[in-house]
Amino acid sequence: QVHLVESGGGLVQPGGSLRLSCVASGSIFSFSTMAWYRQAPGKEREQVATITSRGSTNYADSVKGRFTISRDNAKNTVYLQMNSLKPEDTAVYYCRLTTGLNYWGQGTQVTVSS
Repeated sequence: QVHLVESGGGLVQPGGSLRLSCVASGSIFSFSTMAWYRQAPGKEREQVATITSRGSTNYADSVKGRFTISRDNAKNTVYLQMNSLKPEDTAVYYCRLTTGLNYWGQGTQVTVSS
């Protein structure tokens, strides 16, 4: 069983930055593709960024140039650095680990507001 725990969310003003972290239990992290998703009120969950076990990354058009996904396999942790935040980035952010099966964290709230 894999457990994922996100942290780093909070309230930030437009134009500000946050760094989200997601720590995974177990020994499969380094072999897994990791992803960040988000879900805003009344909207479907959407993929924000992914990073493969080899470090290849992909981003949603809405966050390209502003968000950066990275991973530290020694710490079983994936990060999402979010810069130039906008009110429309407000959502609950989830991390997902994929290795045949998908595992999800409980989410962390990000609110961008003045």
